[in-house]
Amino acid sequence: MAFTMHSHSGEFCPGHAKDQLEDIIKHAIGLGYTTIGLTEHMPRTGLEDLYPEELDEPQASLAVLFPRHEAYLLEAQHLQTKYASQIHILIGFEGEWLRPEEYDGLIKRLSSHPSIDYFIGSLHHVNSVPIDYDSSYYAKAVASAGGTEEQAYARYYDQQFSMLTTLKPRVVGHFDLVRLLSSDPGRDVRAAWPQVWERIQRNLKAVAEYGGWLECNSSALRKGLAEPYPSRQIAEGWLKLGGRFTLSDDSHGIAQVGTNYARALDFLASLDVSSVWTLRREPHPGPLAEGKKARLVEVEVPLEGIREVVSKWA
Repeated sequence: MAFTMHSHSGEFCPGHAKDQLEDIIKHAIGLGYTTIGLTEHMPRTGLEDLYPEELDEPQASLAVLFPRHEAYLLEAQHLQTKYASQIHILIGFEGEWLRPEEYDGLIKRLSSHPSIDYFIGSLHHVNSVPIDYDSSYYAKAVASAGGTEEQAYARYYDQQFSMLTTLKPRVVGHFDLVRLLSSDPGRDVRAAWPQVWERIQRNLKAVAEYGGWLECNSSALRKGLAEPYPSRQIAEGWLKLGGRFTLSDDSHGIAQVGTNYARALDFLASLDVSSVWTLRREPHPGPLAEGKKARLVEVEVPLEGIREVVSKWA
């Protein structure tokens, strides 16, 4: 029973991902996925929020974001019905937290749409500067936080805490994304930066208290890191709190669906994790009463069941 709770397409994240959404779903079916969470990036609201690849025509890039989101919801619902007998499709989006006073209301409004099952609470910025785009932007983010990586990490986890406590996302995306472009992604933060580690523990406790899940996100592995998101030290802290993991490939196109799942499963097993969690939508797809959302049921999935499917990909 392979699945992902975090995925993107080139159709609705052009320039950021590849391939049509339907083709990605068909590929996931071919791999033996039983559930796929569709989580295209949410629309952003300001020119300053655009990705570098959107800056050639910034006004046009910004103007299309909300219409594209509406088109995504329509297509996702269509595909949910079309492939209902072959795969369980959950509809969501990935959030941003650029300006809390603005994005708080926007995310809550977007998530209230009857077709939306959940959203991923993610942070891709420090002080509104991207931290996962390239080394130049990462350096700008560090400078904006005071000039040291320790300050940037601390700022990242403070802003993440604001997002977590305000929105309480069911799934927390790539919890420690801030380490991706750092000078030492494998550093032991507990020993190096005790004040940062205190923030991490605070954030983990906040997620545990409201019952959210952390994703074990395999995209860190394809980006060259030695461990998925979150790293081992954070994962151990999460498990001590009784926290649950879900599983994500964070794919940005067909080529990345299920990438490095075998390594992610080995990582989880090394932590004595025997199962991960996903959601089942009831009804699926099924008509809903006007303005009503489907009920979501938590589903425990043994790692061995996923490994059995993944072993056939080699």
